[in-house]
Amino acid sequence: MAQIRGTAGYNLGLNNQFGNQSSAATSDPSPLDQIREQTGKIEDKLNTLGEPLKPYLPAIGRFLIVVTFLEDALRIITQWNDQLLYLKDFRKFPWGITHSFLIFNVVTMSVCSTLVIMRRYSEYAVAGLLAVVVVQALGYGLIFDLNFFLRNLSVMGGLLMVLGDSFVKKTRVFAGLPSLDEKDKKMYIQLGGRVLLIFLFVGFVFAGEWSFWRVIVSLIGLVACVMVVVGLKAKWSAIILVLMLSIFNVLVNNFWTLHPHHPHKDFAKYDFFQILSIMGGLLLLVNMGPGSISIDEKKKVY
Repeated sequence: MAQIRGTAGYNLGLNNQFGNQSSAATSDPSPLDQIREQTGKIEDKLNTLGEPLKPYLPAIGRFLIVVTFLEDALRIITQWNDQLLYLKDFRKFPWGITHSFLIFNVVTMSVCSTLVIMRRYSEYAVAGLLAVVVVQALGYGLIFDLNFFLRNLSVMGGLLMVLGDSFVKKTRVFAGLPSLDEKDKKMYIQLGGRVLLIFLFVGFVFAGEWSFWRVIVSLIGLVACVMVVVGLKAKWSAIILVLMLSIFNVLVNNFWTLHPHHPHKDFAKYDFFQILSIMGGLLLLVNMGPGSISIDEKKKVY
């Protein structure tokens, strides 16, 4: 009996020992929990650092989105005769149509861009700028240029983000809650804007020669783009893309370093301002968030 009691005590001691070890093991955070904790701390610090800039993000984003249209309107005015000759001799437009085409583009881009910056009549302003994108693609015969097509899809994504941002200002009912129709519109517009914004990166992947650093940048950008589309840590993914595009724009599209009569100066300037517009769309995404159709929002619910 003494031996049985001793064995039982020994087993009980072992059980207590392993039980304590087991509870200690379960109390230790898993590697995934540790990563989440560290990323949470980083996000809190970045939020604190970016707090002074946050009130100005919507205005900065809207201005950057339309800056390519403003630059394009100025370019048409300063190169008026060259534009007329190109449309007449190469695109075979009748003489009167060439003038109407250029006047429509200049007036629409100038007026609609101003309305976007002022945040007035955003639906009409965005519709006018979308019409300009389509009309220019057809008028200049660039609709079948893959790189031009993908970049313009991204610009259209930025314009959709402007439209989504405008619904915040809509009339609200029942203690400040937006109506169901407005919430639905904003939800789908934000989703469409997020998806279209990443097409610039698709064009970047398929253009140019490959190198080690190009592969690294492409992989990082690809992951960030996927996270933007599905709405997982979308704000931080958008910030990463803004930083990458800023560096790329300064290093590759540095038109200010080219001679005034350099044949690629206008192309570099056009690309530079188009990328600024897409960065503006990403900044609006940072400000508004990915919207209801996203993993980030579903995590808040569940």
